[in-house]
Amino acid sequence: MKRTWMLKAALVAMMVVSLALPGWAESPKMKMSTKIPPGIASPDKVETRLGTLKFLDGFPDNATVEKLYDNLDFQRAVQAYLLGLAPVSQVANRKGILEVGPANTTVPIFEQMMNARSIFLTPNNNTPYTWFWLDLRNGPLVLEVPPKVLGLIDDMWYHFVVDLGFMGPDKGQGGKYLLLPPGYKGEVPEGYSVVRPATFSIWAGWRTFLVDGDPKPGVDLVKKFTKIYPLSQAANPPALNFVNVSGRDFSTDAPADYAFWEYLNKVVQEEPSESVDPVTLGFYASIGIQKGKPFAPDSRMKKLLTEAAAVGDATARAITFRMRLKDAYYYPNSAWRGGFIGGYEFKDNGALILDAYSSFFFYATGVTPAMDSKMVGQGSQYMAAFIDSKGKPLDGGKNYKLHLPPNIPVANFWSVILYDNQTRSMLQTDQQWPAVSSQTKGLLVNPDSSVDVYFGPKPPPGKENNWVQTIPGKGWNTLLRLYGPLQPWFDKTWRPGEIENVE
Repeated sequence: MKRTWMLKAALVAMMVVSLALPGWAESPKMKMSTKIPPGIASPDKVETRLGTLKFLDGFPDNATVEKLYDNLDFQRAVQAYLLGLAPVSQVANRKGILEVGPANTTVPIFEQMMNARSIFLTPNNNTPYTWFWLDLRNGPLVLEVPPKVLGLIDDMWYHFVVDLGFMGPDKGQGGKYLLLPPGYKGEVPEGYSVVRPATFSIWAGWRTFLVDGDPKPGVDLVKKFTKIYPLSQAANPPALNFVNVSGRDFSTDAPADYAFWEYLNKVVQEEPSESVDPVTLGFYASIGIQKGKPFAPDSRMKKLLTEAAAVGDATARAITFRMRLKDAYYYPNSAWRGGFIGGYEFKDNGALILDAYSSFFFYATGVTPAMDSKMVGQGSQYMAAFIDSKGKPLDGGKNYKLHLPPNIPVANFWSVILYDNQTRSMLQTDQQWPAVSSQTKGLLVNPDSSVDVYFGPKPPPGKENNWVQTIPGKGWNTLLRLYGPLQPWFDKTWRPGEIENVE
């Protein structure tokens, strides 16, 4: 009897010792034991890019828990940064514009074409802009749009709201738009194009066009017919303050450091949660940005968010300048890329194309179906290049040549504009406009109707009108714009040359 008891005790002791041995992966055989399929149980040690993660029968030790939470917070912060590029860009856009004057009563207008002094994301110098902000917190607003403009309204998340002018309900004839705030349930009078933005703060803007090379007729129409007033004052609209901002030294670019998060928090606090999807809000909430709550990260989280902003900005630059999506490139083995990958909503079969979304809002502004529409002889098409024909970054200290083959397929005009890699705004040099276009006075056109454009610190002799100045030590990129693109553009029988380094 005693011998039997001793044997049982020894067996139990062996089982306890075995359970304590490193690498033990199976439970003791109990009455309810079943075989665990492979891939479920955690090893005691896992080697990862975070270092060695340690577990006791699947339970992470304290050092591993700390390491994993740091990584999780950092991952979510970087993704929150990339998802926040659009609304943060809008906050910066609004901040710069409202420095000119209050929303609803001030209309900044570029009476001449925008030049390189004003820092905006990839603007053009071909058409004068009118660019302003509206605030719907005090109720419905009426916006009277002038004739002969091409414009849009986007909300604070950069979601498209409505086209204005030629592509909008007024069809370029001018018209009255009634803008209703989120959740508005009051009566809606007739006689307006009714618009229901998802956010209280909205950005409106349009372009006017030159008449025989003169911007003044279009600008005069804007000043004569544009009106903004509360619906309650429709019988007696107040006067607007039009401010000429041509040549103004100001910036609408977003910060890429810790201030990024403070800008993002503004949108989350100000706008209805229903105006954006819950997964995006979940990323923001996971790093401490949540509606109705103060954004007050502790020292650990503030340090992490500062690093995440740096990595987020670096990631946006990698995505933009070295795009890996094959669908982005318009031709095989070419640097030329389109801007709207997956259309103006950046989607493929309902899924957001994350790299396309991040790249666009890092680089550009303005989302509308009109910019993505493919209509022969109408609208515009945009192509960007960030590298030369050898795949190397474009260097401001080197000389380059771009050949545009004969019969450039445009009904209206074309342009090539250079942008600073840092600000994504017009390259600031001694030239008022870092551009060459079919509107350039004295442009040299080859006998076969082709055009050569030159880039470098100094112009080739006799080619000054076809030359854009660059700066040694500063990188640049370019956009080729076609206004009124013709069929050879769409069927790709016409193709721009690559940017060639020339000695």
